Amino acid sequence: MKVLVLGAAGMVGRKLVARLMEERQIEGRQISALTLADVVEPSIEGSRIPYTLVAADLSADGAAESLIADRPDLIFHLAAIVSGEAEADFEKGYRINLDGTRYLFEAIRRASQAAPYCPRVVFTSSIAVFGEPLPAVIGDHHEHTPLTSYGTQKAIGELLLADYSRRGFFDGVGIRLPTIAVRPGKPNKAASGFFSGIIREPLAGLEAVLPVEDSVRHWFASPRAAVGFLMHAAAMDTGLLGNQRNLSMPGLAVTVGEQIAALERVAGPKAVALIRRDPDAVIAGIVAGWPKAFEAKRARALGFAGDTSFDAIIEIHIEDELGGHIAK
Repeated sequence: MKVLVLGAAGMVGRKLVARLMEERQIEGRQISALTLADVVEPSIEGSRIPYTLVAADLSADGAAESLIADRPDLIFHLAAIVSGEAEADFEKGYRINLDGTRYLFEAIRRASQAAPYCPRVVFTSSIAVFGEPLPAVIGDHHEHTPLTSYGTQKAIGELLLADYSRRGFFDGVGIRLPTIAVRPGKPNKAASGFFSGIIREPLAGLEAVLPVEDSVRHWFASPRAAVGFLMHAAAMDTGLLGNQRNLSMPGLAVTVGEQIAALERVAGPKAVALIRRDPDAVIAGIVAGWPKAFEAKRARALGFAGDTSFDAIIEIHIEDELGGHIAK
């Protein structure tokens, strides 16, 4: 099995690649080759699978055709710019998040016309496809009403994925990821970045800025859970999806205050004391239009599994990023 990972240099992409390298198979099918692509060349260590590293902009002319030239059997499409950046730079957001996706899908369609070809495509969408008016808990068939350019771009991607799958050009699965926390590394331009920052920075002994009220509720999954979603989407029986190819993933509905309480339980009051409240009306306004909780019944019935508690999410970060221990 040949596997292509687009967005392989990103946080979730790197963790997915590590999991693929560790398992070396998908549902019993051995991975014979990996192609890892991003706008900057991904890095890799200790691979036991033949691999190719590619620096490519999916929205550039000919890039998509080049990336699928060897006809990968499985394509993970994680490549995107994040919500805050897509909102700040309208043209870049549509070029990367929409045009890049469409060019990829079109390249696969044209390849399938030249000779039989129908890869599995796993597309990472977002809960940002939903916007007001929102129920307290969103069901599996709630309509898309995005209130950001990023959410609109992902919603269009979902529609394209479903239509290209219906037409038999590829076998697509779209997974709407919750906000991923705790994200390792440095803060990015995502409007949701503070959700990780108020945990990650205090655990590292650094000050964190909180721009919203403690009462803000949001939908979370750990990086480990996100990789599990991707792996399951790659292996699942897509016949069970019918024409409804996009799924909201399981997560945890937690307030900022509950996040902070979990941090105190895991890391103690000194960590909590490093959170500084500095209200930001722009970020608060963006977050206010985001979903707060999902049923995700359909995804769970299809075998997708999420995290058990926010304490566990923090502990996953400590285990995976901080060597399994912190000083309280």
